[in-house]
Amino acid sequence: MRSIPIPVDVSKLAITCVKAPRPRVLNRDTGEIKTDKNGNTVYEVTVSIEDEFGRIELVKIGITGEPPIKTGDQVNAVGLLGYVWEIAGRWGIAYRASALLPAREDADV
Repeated sequence: MRSIPIPVDVSKLAITCVKAPRPRVLNRDTGEIKTDKNGNTVYEVTVSIEDEFGRIELVKIGITGEPPIKTGDQVNAVGLLGYVWEIAGRWGIAYRASALLPAREDADV
C-alpha cells in the first residue's frame, strides 16, 4: 500500500530544531545510510512543533541534503508533507520537507 502525501499548513505552527540534522540510518548493524532515488543522502531533523493552542509535539522530518540549521533555530519547513503509514496494526505519520531553513531566511524562499 502506497501512502498519499498530505500537505501540512505550517502558517500557524512554531517549529524549532531540537536535534541537529544527521544522516538517516537504515541499518544500525551495517551503518547503511538512506538515500533518495538520485543517490543523495536523506537527513532527519528532530523538531518541536507548537500549534496555535500551545500544544507541542516532537517529530522527525526527513529531507534530502543537509539543511543549513542547527539546534535551537526557529525553522521554516518548506513543502512539509505528512505520510500516514500502517504496519502490522501500528500506524503513524512520517514527515518530509523540500527544505528546512532558519526562520530568518524565510524572505528568501
